Amino acid sequence: MSDGSTPWPTRHWRRLPGGRTQCTVCPRLCTLHDGQRGFCFVRAAQGGEIVLTTYGRSSGFCIDPIEKKPLNHFLPGSAVLSFGTAGCNLACRFCQNWDISRSRETDTLCDAAGPERIAAAAASLGCDSVAFTYNDPIVFLEYAIDVARACHERGVRTVAVTNGAMEPAARADLYAHLDAANVDLKAFTERFYEKVCASALAPVLDTLRWIKRETNVWLETTTLLIPGENDGDDELDAMTRWVARTLGPDVPMHFTAFHPDFRMLRRAPTPAATLRRAREIAHRNGVRHAYTGNVHDPAGQTTRCAGCEAVLIGRSGYTITDWGLDASGACASCGARCPGTFAARAGSWGARRRPVRLAEVT
Repeated sequence: MSDGSTPWPTRHWRRLPGGRTQCTVCPRLCTLHDGQRGFCFVRAAQGGEIVLTTYGRSSGFCIDPIEKKPLNHFLPGSAVLSFGTAGCNLACRFCQNWDISRSRETDTLCDAAGPERIAAAAASLGCDSVAFTYNDPIVFLEYAIDVARACHERGVRTVAVTNGAMEPAARADLYAHLDAANVDLKAFTERFYEKVCASALAPVLDTLRWIKRETNVWLETTTLLIPGENDGDDELDAMTRWVARTLGPDVPMHFTAFHPDFRMLRRAPTPAATLRRAREIAHRNGVRHAYTGNVHDPAGQTTRCAGCEAVLIGRSGYTITDWGLDASGACASCGARCPGTFAARAGSWGARRRPVRLAEVT
């Protein structure tokens, strides 16, 4: 197991004429000479190959409620062991984890942990799943896959919180080892992706379509609504229509509030009314489960039965307040099946956030 100082071999790359090597994990397709690092900073050209420079090193571990990912229809109330590394293949001007995702310092990687240690810690700590989050797992693909394999051997599930910007072959490798994913659908215009994220919308839509049609991975989406950037009625109408038509009405959508951060410090926070309006537009266009986030809004965070409107999962923030599902995950009132992955009863982790040092876990 690498401690992060030894480069780790990867497979998604090709050699080009002139001694260059091209990374093929994401749509950037960085073309590098030996010694150069890609846009993400953590994948580098070495000896005519692409290596991962952060395998086995994390920026930190924390136990979170699964709802914080956010995932509202995947083991509600359960604890998830969350971790990331450094680097990212996007450059979002509003990034709330910019100190990790845009890090150019290996000192950011303070916790050394191999896949088996992470899986053992999750099981010991009572976590039902491990989440690859804080930065995008596509940039630490090999590490994420090995962690997922180790987790599944212990009955621990795996979750990706991702921007969705992946090349098809690398995407297939990763999703073969995942149980759930929340994909950031950051906006519904190429202008926003190019101007605000230095990226593109089309690969994200392709990933969303592919996950839904080609995998059994549970899928939810999140859109951080930024005033004046991606919160217009026309854009929200187009986005939610696309989700309902292309992904289906049962894929949950989360609309979350922006708070000034990183390079968008002068932008105003998102009013709660904007989130409620987005949720209403989604419901009007056929999305059955739309939620608000980063605000206190129990009504906007509660799961209701699409058949009879009974409360299935009541929430206040990240805390489960009501449970109306039977042991099979169906509405206890009318018997309609609620889409998602559910245990026989709600988890009891609550809203706690607990930082963890794996070296201290026995």
